[in-house]
Amino acid sequence: MAHISKRSTRTGEARYDVEWRLPDGNVRTRTFTRRKDADAFRATVETQRLRGVATDPRRARVTVLGYASAWMDRRTDIRPTTRAKYQYLLDRHIVPVLGARAVGEVAPSVVRGWYMALRGEHQVTADDAYRLLRAILNTAVADEIISRNPCQVKGAGQVRSVERPVASLAEVQAAVDAVPERLRLALQLAAWCQLRRGEILGLQRRDVDLLHGDLRVERAWTAPMGQTPVLGPPKTEAGVRTLAIPGNVLPQVIDHLERFVGTAPDAWLFATATGTPLSPRNFNRAWADGRRAAGRPDLHLHDLRHSGLTWAAASGASVADLMRRGGHANARAALRYQHSTRDRDRAIADALASLAVPAPVTELQPRDSRGMDGS
Repeated sequence: MAHISKRSTRTGEARYDVEWRLPDGNVRTRTFTRRKDADAFRATVETQRLRGVATDPRRARVTVLGYASAWMDRRTDIRPTTRAKYQYLLDRHIVPVLGARAVGEVAPSVVRGWYMALRGEHQVTADDAYRLLRAILNTAVADEIISRNPCQVKGAGQVRSVERPVASLAEVQAAVDAVPERLRLALQLAAWCQLRRGEILGLQRRDVDLLHGDLRVERAWTAPMGQTPVLGPPKTEAGVRTLAIPGNVLPQVIDHLERFVGTAPDAWLFATATGTPLSPRNFNRAWADGRRAAGRPDLHLHDLRHSGLTWAAASGASVADLMRRGGHANARAALRYQHSTRDRDRAIADALASLAVPAPVTELQPRDSRGMDGS
């Protein structure tokens, strides 16, 4: 615990040194001219130690804004889209409330009040912002600026995935038939090859292998929050993959290549009349018409991918199969698409009913009294 020692200067004035030891073994000292100031500071140091918050008051005086900015500068491992999202959350939801506070003064009660106020307006955004703040302060713990992360709100920051609807085969086909011909294959690839929007728009002629019936995914258009879309690698390393094109879609692929795609290897599969890549906005407009025609205005474009992966799961695909086809980096992401369908549920119910049907009884012939062989 901290202790106070009194000493005198050459002029005879009293000085009070507060000395305390940090968890890493280093000793800190702070000097005061008045005893009551030294007592107050010692009480503060001991309170912080008991609470497990600050380890070094001098370093912990850095503001949340200052530390978060340095944290962002050091994170060279995150994608542009992720960086843009983090910066948005900091600028809009974290810094305005907590930015001016010293890191060592961010108590659990402060975090709880900030999170609950934000959650009352935007639950998903509140969880996103909480996860980011927790990650930043976890680094502060690792840097030994604070000894415990004040983000202690039970249940906060959990990913709450809303259950997405699954489209039927007829609904997908109705949507495909309703969009312009040059975009019909795009919707089919979303459902039958389980591609993301950015992956679809990033496809080029060289990515299609008609000899083997394969499709190569190695680039995608992404739109960082508030920025111009950029072309880069897929969402994860697992997103770089080669997919077998289902036989029902392959004829449409061949027709699309002949009618709408240039002959150059880098010609875009889905382009404007001038050959430039189709913008996500124009793609979304066509999809809006398609889902209305299918009678499913509730569907998002990503729901086509969701539906296709659900169909694959119902057909018997394993989690590893779904991970590879969907370009998932972990099994948890793939498991979200293993939802039962009504047809699959009916098949299970029929199988259960068959267990209750008595097995046919085979009548045994009476044994001859002379023995099995009649002798």
